[in-house]
Amino acid sequence: MNDFTQALSVSASGMKAQSMRLRHVSENIANADTPGYHRKSVSFEAAMSDPDSAGTVQLGDVQLDTRDLARIYDPGHPLADATGYYDGSNVDLVVEIADAREAQRSYEANLRMFDQTRQMSSALLELLRR
Repeated sequence: MNDFTQALSVSASGMKAQSMRLRHVSENIANADTPGYHRKSVSFEAAMSDPDSAGTVQLGDVQLDTRDLARIYDPGHPLADATGYYDGSNVDLVVEIADAREAQRSYEANLRMFDQTRQMSSALLELLRR
């Protein structure tokens, strides 16, 4: 595999991983008010399936946040127990928005790397034609 193809593969895997991460972050934001919802988080791992895929990443397993769920007092809620409390979610919107921005910026950085590699490859082909 040549260097241009390798660089395109690395940046494409980064874009795919960050887009999946952003998907999980948006699921967390959408379910912030869902009773009993546990925050999802993902980790990245090196893709070792192919020796030519050095530097590429993939998503690891989805983990559920094990922190305690927020106890919300609302005696009129259908899920409330005898004391008037029910379990909310453990999603912190500030953390989720920060994660979303980080994923977006990482995606954009990989996109710029992909575009730069494509431009360099085109310039090299143009030089070879002369």
